[in-house]
Amino acid sequence: MSTFDYEPMYGGAHYDPEQAGGEVTGLSLYDGPDRSTFVAGAGPGARLRPGVYRFALPDVRPGRYWATVAFTPSAGTQPVRDESVCLDLPLGVGLVTSPEAVAKELGVLLPLTAEQRDDLLTAIRKAQADVVGYLGQPVIPQLVTRTALTPHWGRDDRLEDAASWPFEGDDLVQVSAYRDRGNGTYDVDFRVGFDGAAVDPVVRYVTTHAAESERLRPGGVGSQGRRVSSVSAEGQSISYESAPTTGQAGALPELSSLSRWKRRLFQPLNRPVRPPFPYSSIRGR
Repeated sequence: MSTFDYEPMYGGAHYDPEQAGGEVTGLSLYDGPDRSTFVAGAGPGARLRPGVYRFALPDVRPGRYWATVAFTPSAGTQPVRDESVCLDLPLGVGLVTSPEAVAKELGVLLPLTAEQRDDLLTAIRKAQADVVGYLGQPVIPQLVTRTALTPHWGRDDRLEDAASWPFEGDDLVQVSAYRDRGNGTYDVDFRVGFDGAAVDPVVRYVTTHAAESERLRPGGVGSQGRRVSSVSAEGQSISYESAPTTGQAGALPELSSLSRWKRRLFQPLNRPVRPPFPYSSIRGR
């Protein structure tokens, strides 16, 4: 069973119904964008932190599902339905994109067969490995739980802020969830490390390069080989389309487009050795 963290949208902005006396009541999964065939449901959503609610998703067949989330904006108001959610299940498999996203890039019709899914998963892992090697760090964060923590009060009481907790680390630290123990302390789940699935350029790079590798692989999912632009009447000559150059529409993103997230290694420079006192003009520290 996997979980899905939902951020309610209301009036074109992120919204927290519980602060106004509302609640997130349920999530429904459908097998198509028309949302006519109901598959399974879950709910109500458990509030993790302000504006984020977690659903325990039912066990369903792997694939793409269109979801509808119902919530009450405030006490006494009518429920509203958010139909902007689309889920590629299962979640939490350690990949920044999904076989369904790659298949849509290739123009392959859904649902996928088991063999197609396996081939696309392999292509995703290869493209993701290239990103990990370039960035010098994993693109999947680690979930770390600390118990009985006392927050640093006085920071606007924002418990969803990692700086409000006594947790030190060299990597990026985010608060995933916190639970009140009832004695002034909390159990806190931290996400430690770079979260590539939340960074659109990383997701786009892995998706497009996984799709291109399958397109060019003989027998790959949606494989077409090199794109043919024209063939002579006698079949004596073939002209191929040239790939768009960097900066043109349709060009594949380059690894350098992810340079801002590259891990920087700092090494202190060796200071020249000072002559011993009193021969040195400044006493060494």
